[in-house]
Amino acid sequence: MNTLKIIIGLIQKAIFWFLAISLVWVLIYRFINPPITFLMLQRAVERKIDGKDMKIDKSWISIEDVSTNLKRAAIAGEDVNFMNHRGFDFKAMETAFEKNKKGKKIRGGSTISQQTAKNVFLWPGRSYIRKAFEAYFTVLIELLWGKERILEVYLNVIEMGDGIYGAEAAVQNYWGKSASSMSKSQAALLIAVLPNPLRWSPARPTRFVYYKQGLILRNMRSLKKLPF
Repeated sequence: MNTLKIIIGLIQKAIFWFLAISLVWVLIYRFINPPITFLMLQRAVERKIDGKDMKIDKSWISIEDVSTNLKRAAIAGEDVNFMNHRGFDFKAMETAFEKNKKGKKIRGGSTISQQTAKNVFLWPGRSYIRKAFEAYFTVLIELLWGKERILEVYLNVIEMGDGIYGAEAAVQNYWGKSASSMSKSQAALLIAVLPNPLRWSPARPTRFVYYKQGLILRNMRSLKKLPF
């Protein structure tokens, strides 16, 4: 009986400290930009194993300086209901599930908030445990960050090429300019490669990437004006 009480006590303490540390972690990143992610480290190691340099090319850009075209393209291409949901788009999840059952290739129903949570706070991989943590951190950033900060972090940490992370580094690499001055066409093209930025590149668009670009441009036209 005493052993059981000790175990229960340890579990309660572990849960308490996890909740406390994760809450502080999320609050810190509300004001301080995440310096690196687990995915960046993993990709750097993979490059080293392949005999390449450990490249992590990133350059932070504030949400105020990001081109409106890119903000709209990101929402139009990745999460059209971003401004309306609270972290989860259950309709998109249901659609993805039904199409996956029919054997059709489709991206998952993850929102920008979910993608940001897993990129910043979690390790790469797929498991139910990781999904549970992803949901937990998604709720936290929705509550403590808000939409503007979530989109800012998303656009600065997401993988956009081999060793390239964030919109600013990507735009500088592909077009030699800043993410603050992108055209609608360039913004849509950059977001179009996000299903697999290691396979596709806006510098060498395939027919599929151009197709995705067209869909994103169409969705951009139907979006309401962003408040930021």
